[in-house]
Amino acid sequence: MTAGKSLYQALSDYAASDFYPYHMPGHKRNPAGGEMADYHKIDVTEIDGFDNLYHAKGILKEAQLRANRLYGADETFFMVNGGSCGVMAAVMAATEPMDEILIARNCHKSIYNAAILQGLIVRYYYPKMISDYDICDGASADEISVLLDSYPEVKAVVITSPTYEGVLSDIPGIAAVVHGRGKILIVDEAHGSHFGLSSHLPQGAIAGGADLVIHSLHKTLPAMTQTALLHVNGDRVDREKLRGYLCMLQSSSPSYVLMASMDSCMKFLEEQGQERFAAMRGHYESFCEKTVSLAHIHIGKMTNLSQKKHELKGWDLGKIVISVKGTNMSGKELADILREDYHLEMEMAAQTYVLAIMTLMDEATGWQRLADALCEIDGRIEESTDDAGSVPGKSALNRQLKSRMPLARAFHGEWETVPLQQAAGRVAAGFINLYPPGSPIVAPGELLDEVVIRQIEECRGAGLNIQGVSESGEITVVAS
Repeated sequence: MTAGKSLYQALSDYAASDFYPYHMPGHKRNPAGGEMADYHKIDVTEIDGFDNLYHAKGILKEAQLRANRLYGADETFFMVNGGSCGVMAAVMAATEPMDEILIARNCHKSIYNAAILQGLIVRYYYPKMISDYDICDGASADEISVLLDSYPEVKAVVITSPTYEGVLSDIPGIAAVVHGRGKILIVDEAHGSHFGLSSHLPQGAIAGGADLVIHSLHKTLPAMTQTALLHVNGDRVDREKLRGYLCMLQSSSPSYVLMASMDSCMKFLEEQGQERFAAMRGHYESFCEKTVSLAHIHIGKMTNLSQKKHELKGWDLGKIVISVKGTNMSGKELADILREDYHLEMEMAAQTYVLAIMTLMDEATGWQRLADALCEIDGRIEESTDDAGSVPGKSALNRQLKSRMPLARAFHGEWETVPLQQAAGRVAAGFINLYPPGSPIVAPGELLDEVVIRQIEECRGAGLNIQGVSESGEITVVAS
């Protein structure tokens, strides 16, 4: 009944049949089930003919193989609990409890969560900053090499490429360094699910030689929120162990709606991806032509950095960093103007820039509206006469704090709550994150000092989204 069909087609055909559901889900595909009932018709469980995600042999195996053909990894797994699940499974499969792991400090909080669950000893790599745009640079293969020499017991290395703002690292170079020392390379490529799918795009971490690569499909491709892929290359990772963690960390009742969305996305990319990505490249180039004459607003580009030394090896054309650094306008103010006056909702606002995400699903009109709005706003901006000084949040993300105890010990120990201003000299029990992207300013086990407390207060004063500090200004610390 399902052979050769996409998952969505098979579910739709089943919904149109006269099979009656004497099984879960409880909505029973009854159209009287409320305003979301239209979606219930393809929401089934592991009934006959529809396979089992964790022991896939039929239609779900075919769907995962379709994704694998597109990306070219050795094996590809569907995930219905987002890229965070894939990151955690990857870290836990690549290590044993109490192992050492090296992670870039700008990694997503899910990697830190995996380290806590696994009781790992965490070593940090701190990427430098691209001061032109106040964003993190790519990871350095040379610096990672030095750190691996300093920490020879490290079992795996984790980096984020592209970063939230679209900066790409030298994956082949880093892979060579990591593999040369017998370690495992995990690349959180959540924001690069489109990489490697067209000659108009970067090749991505799979082709670059990473052992484990995580993609959040919903971030840059036409798939529903919470859909993700985990790719495996080579034999450095025990795949049975990886499958076990995926089964453990995901729901035992994976959503067929989400899995159908993933398979539908793969089918769409097979049929229309090349045409769509070529059009995206054209839209991007037109956008750059229309905004090249901006006097005060600056669009982040590799070409603007060509005369300076940076580690980035590319910049995702879908991540539009719109900088107002050095002007009398903040990123939040620009985002507010774009939202209120032009009905353009940005992905995020930082102190000196806003970030727009563009994908293969953005038509010419979306690119045009943003370019036109920026050209109009640019005429109303003036250069700042104030000394800009440090930028709230960015210097905090790159500051190396002293560690007083392992992540897991601090997180699982006894906590108490104290006002942030009185926390100097105390050891953090929880995370303090700048969100998005969710990278920690402070991690559990680290010693709080006056400098980082001031930086956190500056972030709060600038209206940035700080997680880990209550509305009343309190944080959790290890009980004394």
